[in-house]
Amino acid sequence: MNRKTLLILCLVFVALMLGAAGLYNALADDVQLGGLATTPPETQVPAEATEEATPETGETQPTEPPANIAPDFTMLDMDGNEVTLAEFFGKPIILNFWASWCGPCKMEMPEIQDFYEKYGENIHFLAVSVDDSVDTAKTFIETEGYTFPVYFDTTSMGAYTYGASSIPLTFFIDAEGNLTAYYMGAMSADILQQGVDMIYTPETAE
Repeated sequence: MNRKTLLILCLVFVALMLGAAGLYNALADDVQLGGLATTPPETQVPAEATEEATPETGETQPTEPPANIAPDFTMLDMDGNEVTLAEFFGKPIILNFWASWCGPCKMEMPEIQDFYEKYGENIHFLAVSVDDSVDTAKTFIETEGYTFPVYFDTTSMGAYTYGASSIPLTFFIDAEGNLTAYYMGAMSADILQQGVDMIYTPETAE
């Protein structure tokens, strides 16, 4: 290997290292609390304009809904009924995309079950399956004995809307429907607790 080739390889290596460092820093700006990202990723469904009356004239003008409102989508419940995400607004929501063939999804499910048993009365847990077969997902849940609410993204619109190209993917949504944080990968109890603390404040006894 001559000196010119060696110099080129060294320059390429340095450029790759600098690029990796820049990417890390860019991602680090959005990731806090031990890996929980507090800036939700861009969703695929644009917000629709609504009309709002101006106090001065009474005329209506198009306005954009808040950018951090969780986009709505339709899914099926265990009985095959259609439900929408927006129906659950009013309480905090933990929205989790999973599949029965996904190893990391299976790893985090015992933690999700524990948190559902602890917070299920105060937080909506929506475990949305992206399995191709509803029956396969149902059989898995029933066999494992999980009792947290399970839904089915049979049209893939939920996964598309929330960019769930890699699972598990979990979103923490407050009671007003605002996307507060998200996490990519299998969650530990610490990560789940951090997310819960961001969207739910227990009422203190007087």
